Amino acid sequence: MNIKLLKLLNKDSRTDVRDLAVMLSMSEEQVRADIAELEREGVIRGYKAVIDWDRLDGAYVSAIIEIKVTPKAGFGFEDVAAKIMKYPAVESVYLMSGVYDLNVVVKGKTFQEVAQFVAKELATLESVTSTATHFVLRRYKELDVELLGSGKDERGSYLL
Repeated sequence: MNIKLLKLLNKDSRTDVRDLAVMLSMSEEQVRADIAELEREGVIRGYKAVIDWDRLDGAYVSAIIEIKVTPKAGFGFEDVAAKIMKYPAVESVYLMSGVYDLNVVVKGKTFQEVAQFVAKELATLESVTSTATHFVLRRYKELDVELLGSGKDERGSYLL
């Protein structure tokens, strides 16, 4: 498995095959073949743009939901995780160690939309015993891409 190729693609999946070949001291044909094999094997699962949604007015809000689950015998956490990941509002689902079981990243148009989704969909799922919602106020880095730049934090400061 070509780990160096994976690291380069992870950093910028739009890097031209010619450039990858030079960086890896390989032929373009071999780079193409390696990428095709990694895709066939399911190592490369997709390609995505990292978007700074904060630069778009009112684009969406996101939240991190901590979920405690009572796992079903024979299924563990897989059954409830499979149900949760099918919702279009869900970006990510992770099995966690520690105080809660699943970490779910959710997006919506408003805080209320996300809160309603959690209350009506996630919290009511069989096996879910509790949820805790944390709204994301600002993203500084996402998928190894720094988002902190020319955008300003407009919250200001207040003295009490």
